[in-house]
Amino acid sequence: METTAETPQDQRPRGRPREFDTDVALERAIDVFSVRGYHGTSISDLSDAMQLTPGSIYKAFKDKRGILLAAFDRYRVLRSTKLRAAIAPFPFGRDKIRAALRFYAEAAHGELGQRGCLVIATAAELAASDPVAAERVDVAHATNEAVMKDCILLGQSDGSVSTSIDADDTARALLCLLQGMRIVGKTGRSRAEMMAVAEVALKLLG
Repeated sequence: METTAETPQDQRPRGRPREFDTDVALERAIDVFSVRGYHGTSISDLSDAMQLTPGSIYKAFKDKRGILLAAFDRYRVLRSTKLRAAIAPFPFGRDKIRAALRFYAEAAHGELGQRGCLVIATAAELAASDPVAAERVDVAHATNEAVMKDCILLGQSDGSVSTSIDADDTARALLCLLQGMRIVGKTGRSRAEMMAVAEVALKLLG
């Protein structure tokens, strides 16, 4: 029977799998970038936080920008999943929006509030100069705005939100308010203050 000899390429040892959990490492990087910002974060900071050697970091992510983009994507998955879980139990549009506002309020006070939002940090530092980062920020904002619009439209159909308001404009206003809450939260606000903001915001719904 004819056999095929192995080539030198076939005989090479296969690459070793990464010996770290990428998601865990990126979640540690999220904390560093959120607090220090992109420009204020060094590879040494990331190495310490991610518990990886600089060599492992460069091999997996190429450079600091690569880590940021990967961390941004991981952050968006985590936050989007949590937001959708927070609003899912409520059948009415107005209640879904209240739940979303409270979700953001909880992230805008105390230690979590001072840690900040990676979307906002990336927008402030890189959106004007890095088209790839800017696109990611745009997608993040568009996604959250779409969630708000869907809730408004649901509320208008179930009677819990006024039909006199414009769904697009109100969704955009809510997006600005939600992101503003995260910015203000960096300065150290109380839970009561941010929850009060959430309740006032509901007045936008009529």
